[in-house]
Amino acid sequence: MKKRIFSGAQPTGQLHIGNYLGALKNWVALQDEYESFYCIVNLHAITLPQEPQMLRQKTLDLARIYLAAGINPDKSTIFIQSDVPEHAELTWILSCISRMGELERMTQFKEKSQAQVGRLEEKLASGLYGTELIHFLRLMTGRMKLDEDPQLVLDPNFRLGISKAIQDEEIFIDLIGAAQIALHKRYSQAGTGLFTYPILMAADILLYQTDLVPVGQDQKQHLELTRDLAERFNRDFGETFKIPEPYIPPVGANILSLQDPTKKMSKSDENVNGSIFLLDDADTITKKFKKAVTDSGTAINFDPERPAIRNLLTIYQLLTGKSPDECVIHFEGKGYGQFKTELAEATVEFLQPFQDRVKEYDDETLLSILKPGAEKAREIAQKTLSDVYAKTGIA
Repeated sequence: MKKRIFSGAQPTGQLHIGNYLGALKNWVALQDEYESFYCIVNLHAITLPQEPQMLRQKTLDLARIYLAAGINPDKSTIFIQSDVPEHAELTWILSCISRMGELERMTQFKEKSQAQVGRLEEKLASGLYGTELIHFLRLMTGRMKLDEDPQLVLDPNFRLGISKAIQDEEIFIDLIGAAQIALHKRYSQAGTGLFTYPILMAADILLYQTDLVPVGQDQKQHLELTRDLAERFNRDFGETFKIPEPYIPPVGANILSLQDPTKKMSKSDENVNGSIFLLDDADTITKKFKKAVTDSGTAINFDPERPAIRNLLTIYQLLTGKSPDECVIHFEGKGYGQFKTELAEATVEFLQPFQDRVKEYDDETLLSILKPGAEKAREIAQKTLSDVYAKTGIA
């Protein structure tokens, strides 16, 4: 029998070229070798507020992207997470053997709940009391919104007032205390779904007795928790779950932002120029690559000390199928301008037929694929959940 893989994506935001190169491309390749289950994880999406009609539309749009990318319903099981209620049921069982400390250590929860605030707090703790402190205090006291640029909103009187307060130790301590109370309040208002998100992810995987999970580096910690929960359940209730292994592709798993090569390309990035979205038109793609940051120097190679150029060249390599050496030789002696132009052309050439395929799937066609996919998934999920219920004494 073939080994089984499971993976999924949230129907939020717009998928970008990094999602394709780091995930979808691998899913397509793996479906020939493994029994593949690819899910649209709409239950994960509601850990943050969503507009209901938009969520439903994006769920179907993501199914179109799966199919256009080459995921074949004759080879893979494609379904919507909420159509298989066993995901939510197993989540409750696993939550009862999960530990608060495990979930508190999850990096994504910390990032999503604290986001920009957390980074400012770290600067505050390290003694950087300049603009960061003023930004932090304005944010915490409600005088500035998260999406505002602190350089644009700092009025001289407020700056002067904070400067004087810093000179007075008692006032300074009071300000810091008030800011930290506000920070704690903001942190405590994060939804519990955001906190327990990794347990739902564990249920997604364990329901299907999954052997292999294609994950990016940012999800590896969640898979480690999944393995821990499976081992704990097996120890306490008897052998039940397979222990899944990660599949992390050697190239393309971490496509970086075009505007900030110190962080991943993200569909939630406020700077839209940092990502090439799969449905961007040719003009938009060309403009984004022209605006992409570069490193000092002129060489176009895979030097790890020059992450911006390395990232752009990796995108070119993966889209064209050329070897690293072929890419370096091709651009030897060429300038950044020509490099970016050719990269944009290669990206447009790759995405145009993909975008045409997306338009081929109407809602009726999608449902004719998703419904039987959910039925097949439920057959397996029900067997796993029945075993879990029997071993825990629930049924």
